[in-house]
Amino acid sequence: QVQLVESGGGLVQTGGSLRLSCATSGRPFSSYTMGWFRQAPGKEREFVAAISRNGATTYYADSAKGRFTISRDNAKNTVYLQMNSLKPEDTAVYYCAADRGSLRIGVRQRDYDYWGRGTQVTVSS
Repeated sequence: QVQLVESGGGLVQTGGSLRLSCATSGRPFSSYTMGWFRQAPGKEREFVAAISRNGATTYYADSAKGRFTISRDNAKNTVYLQMNSLKPEDTAVYYCAADRGSLRIGVRQRDYDYWGRGTQVTVSS
């Protein structure tokens, strides 16, 4: 089965930075659209960013635009989320997700077929 494993979460002060990684296995990585979602306690999971199979196209939630950057290294089967200028409202569990079937970037949870178990990001004020 396809496996996705997130890493890089932690505790950071407001204005700081973190880089999340998601290592994948299974179907060739280059055939997946990849996305990042997050879920804060008591809230529904929300879209953060996504990247196309060849990395040419990216899409960001308004909350992430200008601060976060998604990228991928197909040779390493890894997708990244660079998060700068972090705010307390960014505190959440961040999930990596893979879409095996779409030819376009998806922004809905149901667009994605495989999910990692998440990594905690906490931004202190």
